[in-house]
Amino acid sequence: MEYMFQDGFLGTKAPLFMDMVTLIVAFLPMLIFFGIKLAKKRHYKAHAFVQNMIFIISVIVVSYFEYGVRLGGGFESFMKDSSVSYTFALLVLVIHIIIATLTLIYWTTTIVKANYHFSKGALPGRKSKEHKLLAFKSYLGIIFTSFTGVWVYILLFIY
Repeated sequence: MEYMFQDGFLGTKAPLFMDMVTLIVAFLPMLIFFGIKLAKKRHYKAHAFVQNMIFIISVIVVSYFEYGVRLGGGFESFMKDSSVSYTFALLVLVIHIIIATLTLIYWTTTIVKANYHFSKGALPGRKSKEHKLLAFKSYLGIIFTSFTGVWVYILLFIY
């Protein structure tokens, strides 16, 4: 697993795994938006497939990220080369973790319910309004998770 800690490709102090994960997180809202556009065009099966794949890949990426952070010594280890206040960076990290955790709960609920209702023929249909509201909350959470994740990356590896 030494490759994970080779120099990244974004030209910062971040290791390779952090660059990879940050890039994926940064583009996640756009990928989700692409999936939403499929539903708006009434390509519901494609929408379901794309959203499920994005979700599964995201869970794998987050697991890979968590493994890398633990293997790399945790927040303190990555923070030591930053010129940003430890307290400020920790506050941003805590906010990111709260948003990301709530988002994961909402997103998981959205995916599970959508798959169930789709299989029962209630999506599209009578469960569409409920799905759209839950999906909107998940999407907002994904946007904020992406923003705060990139912010943490900037604090740790650029400043």
